[in-house]
Amino acid sequence: MAQGLYPQPTKELTSRRRSLAPGTLEAFQNFSRQVFSEGALSAKTKQLVAVAVAHATQCPYCIRSHTRLARQHGATPEEIMEAIWVAAEMRAGAAYAHSLLALDALEEGNS
Repeated sequence: MAQGLYPQPTKELTSRRRSLAPGTLEAFQNFSRQVFSEGALSAKTKQLVAVAVAHATQCPYCIRSHTRLARQHGATPEEIMEAIWVAAEMRAGAAYAHSLLALDALEEGNS
């Protein structure tokens, strides 16, 4: 991971995070294991969803970890890239959809 904007997740930092709220961390880890376990959706599909969401939310840690996990669950590079393109379309689509707010504001200004 590149140095700079985002710190390396060192053992010291992760240990400090654990020590500040151990019960909450344990609850979150249990929740995460449950969410990503096999269910109505396969673990692979859930990881592909996570890759897409990580790109939509622009979380660099999530992008790296869920891309690796998607591969571990059998996702191909093509499937991962397709999930990323879905996220890109959703972000662009939101900008397009919200353009109606700008157009509405322009109309308000002309009244």
